[in-house]
Amino acid sequence: MFKTAGPSSVVSRNAIPGSKSPAAPDLPALQSASRVLQDQISKDAQLVPDVGDLLTNPQMPFSSSYSVFNDNQHVPFAKRRIAHIPDAVFYHYDSANVTSHMGLMPEIDRVWITIDHKLFLWDYVEGQELHSFVDQPDVISHVALVKPKPNIFIDEIVYLLVICTPVSVLLLGLSVSTPPPGSRSLKDIKLYATDMSITTEVEMTSVIGTKNGRIFMCGAHDGNLYELHYQEKEGWFGKKVQLVNHSVSGMQSLFPMLATPRSEDNFKLLVSDPSRDCFYALSSRNTISIYRPNGEKSVQQLQTLSSLYNIAQQKVPGHPAITPSSFQIVSLHVIEKNEAPRSGVQLMATTVNGVRLYFGPSSAGYGYSFNVMNSSSSIPGHRPLQLVHVRLPPVNLLHPDDGLFTASALASGQPPPQPAYPPYVVSRIENVCYTSGLTIAAEPGDGMDGNDFILCMAPDLTKIGELGQVKEIQPQQPPRPPMQSYYPVTTPGPSRPPLTEYATMIEISGRTWAIAPIPRTPYHSSTPSESPVPVAANELAVQFCEPPTQFMILTNAGLVYLWKRRALDYLRAVIEDFHADGNPQPILDFRDSFGRDQTCAMLLALASGNTFLDIDNFASPTLSTGKIANVSSEIAAVAKQAFYDFGERPMWAERATLGTSENAGSAIFSGRREGFAFYFARLVRPLWKVKLVQTGALGLAECGIPEETLVTTQKNLHALKEFLDKNPHLFHSAPGDKAGARGAAASEQEAWKAEQSSVSQLQALLARTIEAISFLLLLVDYKLADLIAQCDPETQKMITSLTFEGLVVTSEGITAARALVNVVIDQQIGQQISVDTISEVLQERCGSFCSTDDVLFYKAKENVRKAAETVNLAEKQNWLNESLRLFIKAGAILTLEKLREICGEYQQLRYPKGAVELPLHYAQVVDAERLGQEYWYAGCPASDRRSEFWERRKQCYDLVLDSLTVFEERAGAAPEQGDGPEDPETIRSHAFALAFASNDEMFHSTMYEWLLGKGVADELLEMRPPYLEAHLRREPITVQKYQLLWQFYVKNGQPLRAAEVLAALADSLQLGLTLEERLEYLTLAVGNAKSHPISAEGRHETAIAFLAELEDKLEVAQVQLEMYHTLVPHIKDAEEVRERIQLLGRRLFTMTELFELYAAPFDLREMQLLILHVSDHRDEHLVRPIWNRIFADTTAGVDPKEGADQLISKVVSLGHRFYPSESAFPLQYIASLLVRFELANKGVIPYGWAPRVLVQCGVPYGEIWDIFNEMYESQVPPFNDQSNVQAISSDIAVLLTDWMQEAQRPLSSAAREFPVDRIDGAVGLYLSELDPNRTETKAAYEALRRYVRTGGKVW
Repeated sequence: MFKTAGPSSVVSRNAIPGSKSPAAPDLPALQSASRVLQDQISKDAQLVPDVGDLLTNPQMPFSSSYSVFNDNQHVPFAKRRIAHIPDAVFYHYDSANVTSHMGLMPEIDRVWITIDHKLFLWDYVEGQELHSFVDQPDVISHVALVKPKPNIFIDEIVYLLVICTPVSVLLLGLSVSTPPPGSRSLKDIKLYATDMSITTEVEMTSVIGTKNGRIFMCGAHDGNLYELHYQEKEGWFGKKVQLVNHSVSGMQSLFPMLATPRSEDNFKLLVSDPSRDCFYALSSRNTISIYRPNGEKSVQQLQTLSSLYNIAQQKVPGHPAITPSSFQIVSLHVIEKNEAPRSGVQLMATTVNGVRLYFGPSSAGYGYSFNVMNSSSSIPGHRPLQLVHVRLPPVNLLHPDDGLFTASALASGQPPPQPAYPPYVVSRIENVCYTSGLTIAAEPGDGMDGNDFILCMAPDLTKIGELGQVKEIQPQQPPRPPMQSYYPVTTPGPSRPPLTEYATMIEISGRTWAIAPIPRTPYHSSTPSESPVPVAANELAVQFCEPPTQFMILTNAGLVYLWKRRALDYLRAVIEDFHADGNPQPILDFRDSFGRDQTCAMLLALASGNTFLDIDNFASPTLSTGKIANVSSEIAAVAKQAFYDFGERPMWAERATLGTSENAGSAIFSGRREGFAFYFARLVRPLWKVKLVQTGALGLAECGIPEETLVTTQKNLHALKEFLDKNPHLFHSAPGDKAGARGAAASEQEAWKAEQSSVSQLQALLARTIEAISFLLLLVDYKLADLIAQCDPETQKMITSLTFEGLVVTSEGITAARALVNVVIDQQIGQQISVDTISEVLQERCGSFCSTDDVLFYKAKENVRKAAETVNLAEKQNWLNESLRLFIKAGAILTLEKLREICGEYQQLRYPKGAVELPLHYAQVVDAERLGQEYWYAGCPASDRRSEFWERRKQCYDLVLDSLTVFEERAGAAPEQGDGPEDPETIRSHAFALAFASNDEMFHSTMYEWLLGKGVADELLEMRPPYLEAHLRREPITVQKYQLLWQFYVKNGQPLRAAEVLAALADSLQLGLTLEERLEYLTLAVGNAKSHPISAEGRHETAIAFLAELEDKLEVAQVQLEMYHTLVPHIKDAEEVRERIQLLGRRLFTMTELFELYAAPFDLREMQLLILHVSDHRDEHLVRPIWNRIFADTTAGVDPKEGADQLISKVVSLGHRFYPSESAFPLQYIASLLVRFELANKGVIPYGWAPRVLVQCGVPYGEIWDIFNEMYESQVPPFNDQSNVQAISSDIAVLLTDWMQEAQRPLSSAAREFPVDRIDGAVGLYLSELDPNRTETKAAYEALRRYVRTGGKVW
């Protein structure tokens, strides 16, 4: 079933109820605010230098600066409570002569206590619970807790108890059941026998363990270094448990009893350094050896630090704190890498009188090399250490018995109290604890009550940090005694302040056995973060998101809890004093010490409340209630007022722009804005740059941020937001503030405007962050790994690479969140849960991650589901119509994948309206700026960035076409069912009607292309839908489109346009048409052009000119086709010839091109004549040579008679084709050529041959007679020769006789054209000049005369 909230999130996980329809996130504003947070996080990382930077100044080889105050607000540590040892322990003291030891095991929340051979484990969290172990007879002298080696014990055993007696070492297994975060249950332990023990000749002490389970210890009497080696089973070369002596070599190391005493000093203390994979050994002679475990049963000595007293003396010559008697090192402490990340200082040693020695990597600046023995700088992973700094103990400590006074009482002018005791000097330190820059040391008190004094030291951040304090000399206030140093301190360089610490002495009951820091709950993610990390000593950066540091001091009276007072605690104390006595000076002093911005950040925390504000929230060392702690309303009011007053007002910094008269500037924000930004950044730093997802133990994705971190951070952000919402005036100018007045300078107004804009952005980010945490917790509730697994691979990759900041302020975060919300919704809808229920939860808890569009989308999906479930057709239609309406309204959040899925559902539900209209609507959404439309209208140019928008549109159109295909296939496969709403044919018709009704021209074009591909061109032409003409005219043109286009115009009564399309088709060079096809299109074009009505569109004259042009093109094309067929037989000739002939068939040429490129080069005389004929080009200089070559070629190489026959064939065929074209068939010239051939072959060719050839060409008798008569009378050579004239006369006689005979045939047209009178007169002349020897000619003439005079008809 759908969960409204997780079991642990009923209260803590509910986001602030807001608007049900939040606006879309303003990403630029959120990103600007995020940069502000990142700037503050970066400032925090640089606010306080690391301890190494303060200690490794070559000019300052030692330091002794301390801040010691006699007012109660500045005490750096305070006792919180004491837990007494359970009475049950004392029941085992059965005599006065017993041996007892104690120690701390904070890892398991236990104190170990031994009474003779009995071991007790006291659960100090619960208070009275004890575990005991009494199954061995020897007195227990030492107990240690170490990690076991892997794969030796059962999985439940996570620790080993190492129990040392004077004669043996015993191992016990220990399991711990850790309660879940936030649970009030406690750790439960169980002990397991391991059957691992070994007898020893030497009592062991100072046991340590390494991270991989090896155990080292030193002999209490011989001072040797031992290793307790253990393995799962005994073997040939090793027992199950062995004691290896690493202080001797060879076989003696495996048989400690055979070892001879060392001449060197004895080890008395071992300290493990897991992060550097080494450990340190302190000897009785103040020598420090560094070892690294190196192979089984082997260690490598990396370095020995000796002569430390001499080196310390050289660094602090003549100081009374460094004397041979007092220079006795009592403890070693590892300095973790995060405390000194830059300098590499890694070890601190403390002497019995409180001198602290710091060791770091060797550097040329220090120069003390003789203290390094047996070291090698070439050892991989090890940098030789040397003493780099000596920290002298405080000499002005107040005695613990001197009372403390309130700061306000001292600031009011009262004289400072006189101490009852002289300054206390430490000299007998026995126990020391160090962590994160804090040092706690215990030494016996100077009284007779058996109590100890605890020296507490902590960095004074006001002296070593760059907190933005006002840099001016302030008069010294009475309650603040100056720092005192016993020995002059070298002035530090300007970039490195001297190390200054708070120091105080506290008295506790009983003698100290052990001191340890209380482990803090891991509030932060273990996932690597990209955020800069502040140094460990910078409590200002972590005091709002981590519990305070606490220590446990184990004494014979019980367990004393000591806690480090933070700057926030100081501020709270001085405000409480101010509320009590009204003296503001301590608050002002605090502001001056910590700086305006830091003070405002802390004031904001006090005023709004914070889960880490009150130490009582951490009553248990391992448990936080997680509740918001609030100060009293009076204290909150003071904090709020101080936040406003101290914050001052923003300012505007002008800066001139070079080269211009204009000034630019930037705002210097007020302390209120800076404090807000600091506080906000510190609250979210634990999660801001952390990856949302990490790989869990089983390889599954899990939330990369601990749930408790999310919940705690959200509570604090929630409290801050509530406070700011209730006090909107905090970031506005006061009514009397001149900066807010109407006459304020423009620069001040700009400053206020910039500040309010920045604050507004930060507040928007604050609200968004709260909802983001709610959203992430909701995903955890719904099993984040399962949700991610249901996303597509690209989204999965996006989510796994996303940080929390990215989720809040980036478009990728919005995309990933929407994808995850979709999965949640789908998951819940699949469980039949109402979308209203789901969306209500989403919008209540994380409204900005579930927008109104999201809700509309989910409701639309639910309507689709309801439509699928109902059997009522009317209800089904209503649900589907409503879903379509909602999908269209939510179109902004649709994706192509979602759209494809929805269309598929609409197809299954037989809902053509949705399957067609929704994708068409989404096509407009994805191309809202119509860039794709512009690209399409521009002809889809290559390499255009707008193409992606067109592709988006095209994908939507493809979905419509897919739906049409589905509906069409169903209609084709289904039998006849009638015309009901569910009938497949009805659905198909409706779908196509909806598609054709669209006003999207691009869709119509896409659909027409699709339909043409399906072979329904005729149907389209019959329908003549809108945009069809535009589609057919659209580039790129195709034969199919233009064929349809001219037919479209014909059907539309526009033959002239059809002719234009056909002409364009014939002229096209891109379509690969054949010459025959072009000729066909030109023929059709001519026919359509001739069909154009005279009055149509007033284009009659244009149409006539166009028709004439078409007819000319057609004639040329016909000539080209004939020429092409003439040349085709030569296509296999040379490549150049082939290419030219192929080109002739690919496009249309002009007459000139045909003549110059083909007819003339290929010597195609008939084609040349045809070109001259068609173009009506009259040029006797061009045509006569052609005929000369025709006659010459025809008669060449043959006898006259055969030549005559060939000439008849050639000339007659050309005459039939070209006569009466003078351009191609110059009659008079051809006649002269025929006569010349006849004259040249007299006696072979009969008279009348030449005119009879012309008659066969179709030339009229009268025209031929005129030409021959002109020759007869011309007297031009060769007709100036009488024999040639007589021959012409004979030709004329034959011509006239043939004419006469033709005229005598019935119905002959020659009878009407026969000129009787003219022939009668001409015959007389011919007879008078005829040679008497030409009897045949004479007879012919006389026969003509008789015919003319007797039977001829005179015209």
